[in-house]
Amino acid sequence: MNKKIILDEIDPIEILGVNNKLFNQFKEYFPKLSATSRGNEILLVGSDDQIALFEEKFAQLVKKRMGKMNLNSYDVESLFEENDRQKEIGEIEMKGGGDYVIVYGNDGKCIKARTPNQKRLVEEYYKNDLLFALGPAGTGKTYTAIALAVRALKNREVRRLILTRPAVEAGERLGFLPGDLKEKLDPYLQPLYDALQDMIPAKKLQAFMEDGTIQIAPLAYMRGRTLDKAFVILDEAQNTSLSQLKMFLTRMGADAKFIVTGDATQIDLPNKADSGLVRGIKLVENIRGISVIQFTKEDIVRHPLVTKIIEAFDKNGM
Repeated sequence: MNKKIILDEIDPIEILGVNNKLFNQFKEYFPKLSATSRGNEILLVGSDDQIALFEEKFAQLVKKRMGKMNLNSYDVESLFEENDRQKEIGEIEMKGGGDYVIVYGNDGKCIKARTPNQKRLVEEYYKNDLLFALGPAGTGKTYTAIALAVRALKNREVRRLILTRPAVEAGERLGFLPGDLKEKLDPYLQPLYDALQDMIPAKKLQAFMEDGTIQIAPLAYMRGRTLDKAFVILDEAQNTSLSQLKMFLTRMGADAKFIVTGDATQIDLPNKADSGLVRGIKLVENIRGISVIQFTKEDIVRHPLVTKIIEAFDKNGM
């Protein structure tokens, strides 16, 4: 059977990729089917079943493109993994009361998305390349983001993890701290180390950090880089200026996933008005491929007193 697909509502390069990169990856999933592209046409030769499946998956790819700014190789892969992922989530819901298992950490520790917005962060991760996770302390924003990053690395969806924070206290005071630059900055980055140490064995984590597979660095070190095939997390983003946030977001390269976490009520900058997080989100939140998840007090997973402490401070406008 022969079939022709005509791309008349979308630029072929947006769906097929530069030099047909995405199309060549897509058609590898159909080894028994002959598929060639010519301009805005795709010519198919093969069995009825294979052509029908090709058309179904290709329509899904076009729909995915309409919902985000650019397609990448992971978008193609995810089309053919979707059924397995939905089956996996179904099994998780039956076994774990609806909690999403993200990754298994050290000693078989099961790291789950437990609260409504933690689950939404997991779901939005599969639909968008840039996520903002905002909300109060203790809601698991950063921990869930790092769990997704570790999962992506284990599944070879990305080649490296890059975790960064603005070291807001590392200005004038930095020179007075003991040790070399790494030793001076490590205290600001320790929460990121703590999360990784829950999920990756110590020796393997050390090896990853030595060979650059996992990088933890202050935000200033991101300038001038292009981050391809990387999962990048900016933590404590409320302590960035608008220009710093722009610098970070424009580091995004091909096949990258970015998550930005922050809490607008915990700004450590000398002048709180200098924070660019809320202003930056308002500028980009309506762009396809970007999702904003607002965590609330109901998502807090630390000690029950944390919720009451946050409420007490909120009542006093602090």
